Amino acid sequence: MADARRALGPVTITRIEAAPLFGESPKGGWSAEIRPEDSIHAIIAVHTDAGITGYGSVFTDGRLAEAGLKVLEPLYRGENALEPERLSEKLHQNTFWMGRGGTLTHTISGIDIACWDILGKATGLSVGRLLGGSHRRKVQPYCSLLMEEPDAMHGIVAGYRAQGFRAFKIGWGPFGRAKDHGLDEAIVAAARDAAGKDSQLFVDAGASDAYWPHGLKWALRTADMLARHEVGWFEEAVKPDALEDFRTLRRASPVPIAGGEVLTRRQSFIPWIVGGAFDIVQPDVTKVGGISEQRKIAWLAYDFGVKYIGHGWNTALGVAADLQLASAFPDCDLVEFIGGSPYVDGILETPFALDAEGFLEIPDEPGLGVRIDRDKIARYTPDPAPLFA
Repeated sequence: MADARRALGPVTITRIEAAPLFGESPKGGWSAEIRPEDSIHAIIAVHTDAGITGYGSVFTDGRLAEAGLKVLEPLYRGENALEPERLSEKLHQNTFWMGRGGTLTHTISGIDIACWDILGKATGLSVGRLLGGSHRRKVQPYCSLLMEEPDAMHGIVAGYRAQGFRAFKIGWGPFGRAKDHGLDEAIVAAARDAAGKDSQLFVDAGASDAYWPHGLKWALRTADMLARHEVGWFEEAVKPDALEDFRTLRRASPVPIAGGEVLTRRQSFIPWIVGGAFDIVQPDVTKVGGISEQRKIAWLAYDFGVKYIGHGWNTALGVAADLQLASAFPDCDLVEFIGGSPYVDGILETPFALDAEGFLEIPDEPGLGVRIDRDKIARYTPDPAPLFA
């Protein structure tokens, strides 16, 4: 064992780079809508003295990720990249006074994912195996789509079904915003018809959007409507800080209640999970603090009978992290997969591909098991060289 430790040795962080992605940012369904030229995602590259580079992803404006790296640099410079949990906790513990859960936590997420990628590459193991084992070698992605008017919604879902997807989530858009409950139901009915009875369908109200207009009674009424269309869960049905409303809704709703994507740091999830606010918890690995935090949240949820399904859909690196986490947890049978995003479909050497059953294979190669294509990513960031040099 001592010989093995000496052979592996420390792998020292020499520098960390952030590359904002913009130019083809997909719509988010938000009130203040994303423009293609907006940056809401960034790729993180952790470089080491061993010549091993790890990659992560951050769900935030790339300028914030760049600023976060500058603040954190004295804490990570010279650290051992093979100790992601210890390093991430050091970064959290020593920045509490700058605010917990915002830009620095988001930036730490990308660093942490990248260090797990390095640990896997250094040991020859996938991140999923490093997390304790492999419960599955493939997992079903649900195609995450923005809501549209009923006819358009039907066509979009039908198109992705033709590509092989057999699970869908529709959200945001006009749902709940037009104050027309008949329109809400017509959208859901159109999606269900296009998806078919043999597919899973989930609905995301997107109540974390700015100035969400509805409260608990709307959510209760809508949950009853969703049950008629065999919807598998109702996500972000009330405002994201309305803990008591979530608890009440979960007890009364005929469909499972999901949420948690806006929470960051494992400690923030405790009252929601312990207090019975969710049937399904959806932490975002690219915001919450990385894989080190996500695994703790997922195990807490498991012990309280709450299902864990990750929300790291935003880039191919977020999907890759969620795939590895899905392999490591007994009941994680779905991952989110945004439909039609170039930052998911267009930056890897080998893009993700559905098998004949509509599943994604979980890579069993070292680290995250994916490789960024330098030429492809150059389309979405002005200078990709620091990611690779």
